[in-house]
Amino acid sequence: MRRPYIAGNWKMNLDRASAIALATEVASQTTGIEGVDVALCPPSVYLDAVGSAISGSQVVMGAQNMYHQPEGAFTGELSAAMLLDVGCRCVILGHSERRHEIGESNEDVNKKVLAALAAGLEPIVCVGELLAEREAGTTGEVIRNQFDGSLAGVTAEQMSQITLAYEPVWAIGTGKVASPEQAEEVHLDLRKLMEDRYNSEVAQAVRIQYGGSVKPSNAAELLAKPNIDGCLIGGASLKADLFVPVIRAAAE
Repeated sequence: MRRPYIAGNWKMNLDRASAIALATEVASQTTGIEGVDVALCPPSVYLDAVGSAISGSQVVMGAQNMYHQPEGAFTGELSAAMLLDVGCRCVILGHSERRHEIGESNEDVNKKVLAALAAGLEPIVCVGELLAEREAGTTGEVIRNQFDGSLAGVTAEQMSQITLAYEPVWAIGTGKVASPEQAEEVHLDLRKLMEDRYNSEVAQAVRIQYGGSVKPSNAAELLAKPNIDGCLIGGASLKADLFVPVIRAAAE
């Protein structure tokens, strides 16, 4: 049985005071909720503050991105060691906004995944198709290419440290949500890809989150699907009264 995993991706939102207040509230409201893992991924400038706010709680902290080199003359970048140093346990890699807005390739994502694993950070690796790709019927091909490219060279043992996140790009921040059936279909395809590359044991062990306009009103229906193991949440993670109910739904 895979343990549900709910992560909040705050993206480029909030100020320091709001970040501390939100993290404190989430940590407080999740006390006593059992059977679910929870992560908060604030903007990098607030990592230290959020880490202090959630200290001693069951909530862990993650980063939204990192660079693949361990150190050096890479202005503006952050290494895996730096993220670990401020208390991060996980890092989001290959998010669609970085793929499509920043221009990261599968190769770029792969370098970061391998660097994160080598350092002991747990990657949340995102895959997902554009609306045009969904309408053209190429979702499966897109997901397979992103899976193969982003996870090239990852061993079966390392795969156990990775969480996958399926985020249909057309459902992120749009209010549109993939139906539970659409999401489940892609999650099942991802398990088949893992089984083909590794084995059924790996395929059944890795957690796959769904992301894309998740909120309390649709979380339970999504999480009821057998291959949806949690959520990577954007907008709804910016308010405790929206985020915590999703965590409760996962625990139930």
